[in-house]
Amino acid sequence: MREKNIILIGMPGCGKSTVGVVLAKLIGYRFLDSDLVIQEKEDRLLSEIIAQEGLDDFLKIENRINSEITARKTVIATGGSVIYGKEAMRHYGRTGIIVYIRLSYEKIKARLGDLTKRGVAIRDGQTLRELYDEREPIYESYADITVNEESMDIAQTAMAIRDGIRKLLSEDGNDNKQG
Repeated sequence: MREKNIILIGMPGCGKSTVGVVLAKLIGYRFLDSDLVIQEKEDRLLSEIIAQEGLDDFLKIENRINSEITARKTVIATGGSVIYGKEAMRHYGRTGIIVYIRLSYEKIKARLGDLTKRGVAIRDGQTLRELYDEREPIYESYADITVNEESMDIAQTAMAIRDGIRKLLSEDGNDNKQG
């Protein structure tokens, strides 16, 4: 897979961390959950950071920490709001292949419980539907590959990501040979 990291983006509840662990085992990469890195560096839960600092400052902390992550041959599961951090996404675009794990609003809603306990970055008064509609085009804009996991289980999603990356890399290779 050419030493590049695999960066998983998508809505909270789409399975980035779960799929990421399986994908890492499948391709022989390390696994890193950027939300856990944030919690470790800040010495508090995401929900505590949001409650204590407010959403805007949480997003700044998330952006800074994600933009400083150095890894090689690693599957990185990001928080759903990482896409609001331009520096973080630029960093990930340079160091990895960005994969958007897409799941319908209905399935996301069914998987998520109390959003405040999960540490979901959502504005006061904003509905989950509004958040989904706001983020989906942003995820698409950053994605090198989009995997629609609607009718797939965890293993199938991991294999679809692996196959999508292989296809992307072989296409890149063909383009380079022609140029």
